Amino acid sequence: MTGATDPFSASIIPFEVPEQMRAFAEKGVSQARESYAKFKDAAETHNGTVEAVFTSANKGASEYTAKLVEFMKANSSASLDFAQELLGAKSPSDAFSLWSGHARSQLETFQAQAKELVELTQRIAAETAEPIKASAAKFYKPAA
Repeated sequence: MTGATDPFSASIIPFEVPEQMRAFAEKGVSQARESYAKFKDAAETHNGTVEAVFTSANKGASEYTAKLVEFMKANSSASLDFAQELLGAKSPSDAFSLWSGHARSQLETFQAQAKELVELTQRIAAETAEPIKASAAKFYKPAA
């Protein structure tokens, strides 16, 4: 029942989009598509960066844990060897001599192990940050 009083009838309100309005809308759609494509490319790049960071961090954590286990085994072995030597001591002075020698040796060992862990941590941190620096260099050019 479309008659002359139907407000949705095309015969009552003839509507035509002006050419300037159409061109403006098409330009807006085109710009939106370009912006979306740039956003999508950036998101994919950043996803790759995040994956690289987590892969590097995971590898570094595994390496750090393996180093801790290695140190634990060495320190436990040294302590057991010391206990065995201590049980074989013939006099209190021998026991004291063994004890002080073991304490000095363990202190040196702990210092060397701490230094090695610091160096390992610094290397892992640098390797983990490398994908972030590389990604940032692509998007943010340094000032001249």
